[in-house]
Amino acid sequence: MSDKKNIKYYQEVLDVCLIAGRLMIEGGSEMYRVEDTMLRISRNAGVHDPQVFATPTSVIMSLDGGDLSRIEQVKERNINLELVDQVNSLSREFAAKKITLDQLKQKIIDVANGIPYFPMWLQVVGAAVLSATLMVLFMDDYDWIDFPAAAIVGALGFITFYYFKRFTNVRFLSELIAAMTMALVTIAITHVFHGMSTDNILTGALMTLVPGLALTNALRDLFVGDILSGMVRMCEAALTAFALGGGVGIVIKFLGA
Repeated sequence: MSDKKNIKYYQEVLDVCLIAGRLMIEGGSEMYRVEDTMLRISRNAGVHDPQVFATPTSVIMSLDGGDLSRIEQVKERNINLELVDQVNSLSREFAAKKITLDQLKQKIIDVANGIPYFPMWLQVVGAAVLSATLMVLFMDDYDWIDFPAAAIVGALGFITFYYFKRFTNVRFLSELIAAMTMALVTIAITHVFHGMSTDNILTGALMTLVPGLALTNALRDLFVGDILSGMVRMCEAALTAFALGGGVGIVIKFLGA
């Protein structure tokens, strides 16, 4: 390490890169994209030979030949592609010399303090529409009787998942409770309104919580050689699917379809 001025500058670059990497992982980005963004920021900041290692639970970066290293822990992982896009766009603005390093740091901190989310009512509406339309897609049945029921069950299941997740740190428990709620509501509806299909309604409703994007990112990580990240995300996706299936299975086992 050369002098105090260079140390301070390298620390600034390290701070910006680690915050950007953590935010992208929290938003559900692939590991190769996280590493590429962090390397792009550091190289455009004039730092030579940066080293980055990103996993779903932490990101490690070293500068100046390993003399300055730090690790950033990732505690939350969701699907928020708008967050990933904002961080990626800021890194490209910095690469194009449209903003300085200080401006980049401030903008990334602003993004971190105000992570973009759609309002709750819009998420519920989206879950309802997704449940109903995917029921038609997967079951290949334009059953308009089950169509509104799938929307209602999907919306209620998403609400249960959303609020239960806020009060527990136990992974996959929210998915289990949400799936049990969907199964209970579906069985109640089919007993009140005869002629409805339990399979059709549950198939559509569960699609709101199925980890499709997580599984896709796991495969992409595996294909580009990030074996550790790919296997971790594959296990997470599988456990989420088991929680959803287990929740439905428990209810059907004791109450019947």
